[in-house]
Amino acid sequence: MPKMSKNLMLLALAVSLVIGVVLVVGGCNSNGTETSEGTGAIAGTQIIESLTPQEAFTLIQDNLGNPAFVILDVRTPLEFADGHIENSILRDYYSTTFRDRLDSLDKNREYLIYCQTGMRSGRALAIMEELSFLEVYNMLGGIDAWQEAALPIKQHVVTHEEDIIELAD
Repeated sequence: MPKMSKNLMLLALAVSLVIGVVLVVGGCNSNGTETSEGTGAIAGTQIIESLTPQEAFTLIQDNLGNPAFVILDVRTPLEFADGHIENSILRDYYSTTFRDRLDSLDKNREYLIYCQTGMRSGRALAIMEELSFLEVYNMLGGIDAWQEAALPIKQHVVTHEEDIIELAD
């Protein structure tokens, strides 16, 4: 009887080990971030991905009228005024309050972020991942790649210095 009991315990231990490995390996991507397939994040998982400008445009089109979808421009107010994706909101990456302003956003919404070339938005993506945002997409190549793909931008006509200050708020 003791030998059978020992074999049963070893079998249970082996099965538990296999299940544990499957859960750990199957629930993470190559950088260790939990991911979820599909269109929305499942509670407790994050979707942190990079998209081409064309994929970003499709994402925007698929979310027209969706109040839970936010386009976030992390460039400076002057860069934003020079041209931005329609309906995007500005959060200046170089602002001393940038991280706090990100942290104040609703983490359960879906975000598309971009900058001029993809560098700042890539860093912002990492910050948003640290802050536990559930679904964030970074546009590769920034607004430069967007314009190169001949996708639409909106100009903001700056007529006074106050307009620039207003954009920064």
